[in-house]
Amino acid sequence: MTKEEVEDGRDDMLIDGCEAEVPIQRLPPGFNANYLRVYYGKLFPYADIFKWMSYGNDGKHPACDKSYFGRREFSFTLDNDIYLRFQSFNNASELENAIREKCPFKIDIGPVYSVDPAKRHAYAQSGDNVFTPVERELVFDIDITDYDDVRYCCSGADVCLECWPLMTVAIKVIDSALRDDFGFNHILWAYSGRRGVHCWVCDRKARRLTNEQRGAIADYFRVYKGNENSHKKVSLTTVLHPFLVRSYTEVLRDFFETKLLSSQKIFSTEEKYEKILQLIPDESVTSDLRRKWQESKRSSSSKDDINVIRWEQLKQVLQSGRQKSQGLRRCVEEIVFSFTYPRLDMEVSKHMNHLLKAPFCVHPKTGHVCVPIDPNHCDEFDPTSVPTLSQLLEELNKGDMRDDADNELAETSLGKSIRFFRSSFLQPLLRSCKEELENSYNLKMQHSKNSMSW
Repeated sequence: MTKEEVEDGRDDMLIDGCEAEVPIQRLPPGFNANYLRVYYGKLFPYADIFKWMSYGNDGKHPACDKSYFGRREFSFTLDNDIYLRFQSFNNASELENAIREKCPFKIDIGPVYSVDPAKRHAYAQSGDNVFTPVERELVFDIDITDYDDVRYCCSGADVCLECWPLMTVAIKVIDSALRDDFGFNHILWAYSGRRGVHCWVCDRKARRLTNEQRGAIADYFRVYKGNENSHKKVSLTTVLHPFLVRSYTEVLRDFFETKLLSSQKIFSTEEKYEKILQLIPDESVTSDLRRKWQESKRSSSSKDDINVIRWEQLKQVLQSGRQKSQGLRRCVEEIVFSFTYPRLDMEVSKHMNHLLKAPFCVHPKTGHVCVPIDPNHCDEFDPTSVPTLSQLLEELNKGDMRDDADNELAETSLGKSIRFFRSSFLQPLLRSCKEELENSYNLKMQHSKNSMSW
């Protein structure tokens, strides 16, 4: 876990009990430890998290691994950065009791280890190096703060509807490749609660990838290689990989030209367009464009969008028949990729033991719930309308179904997210897991019969 992820859990709030009463009145917005106690007591989907993290190993099938869920690491971040790693639970009830008792400000999920992570010290004393991660979802973490050099509406942890579409584009590009190029099916996207998105690839073959294999997949997506001190952060080869061609033609180019150009006003000032000119490795070309734009600034009376006009001028110059040098052939594409291509936290994806925030957590800085995102309708996702703690508690206070948890949840704005999680992700995943268990069991039985026949 990164230092920044831990710091996201800071707030000066008390954690003592989990049964605080919240008065029925208009609640102040944001995060509140008392609200969190009620959320964990009434709305957090413990059973769904257990079913997901068990992958069919719930003790109901003779082929299941009854120790599987108990070898999964959970991590709790409490008030004042009290950080509890290597928490483990045998069932949904134990998980629920621990969360309701400790009321963590943040819950992270780690890998499945070879042994119970809570008993790792006992195994370490035996002298055998048996404590090692054996399964972990392939995960991706995309944070909008990594786009600060190409968004001008916000910076840092701030996000708005002008820059959030950068996250939408990342979901489209990564999700398509995971399904079409790697053949994964069970993929969960979740809002981080503040400024980014998380991706969980949960197919069995994904969970069993080695660190080297995870690194290879992460590198497959690696295009953005720059740092804050380098001007040119994307260098494309003469012949693009089919995945990059598809990303450019189906997603990136249209988004850049129809939305980002105008929303971020990329060519509107000299400071902004100079950033783009620095990406062109031909001084004569940049000088001509700079002179043209400076002159147009003095004499322009056009009502057309200056950002669109200057982009078309740049494309015309770079794609004209006169520009034959290899360095200029890809400049238009490189500019589009520099502004729009997903910027992954590569280390999160490469290592099995990296922790990632659990879906349906509540972000302690915003009070937003980390709800799932439908990749097929990610254009419709609005981070500013995600349910908050105060909103959910007001909805609970208005209801009159306190003895029925499912009905209580369904009556809140979180109900839609839970239904999507179950119907579009969890149920298909569990069907697949059941088929795998059945096939494994039948093969084992067949092998046993064949052995006995000898």
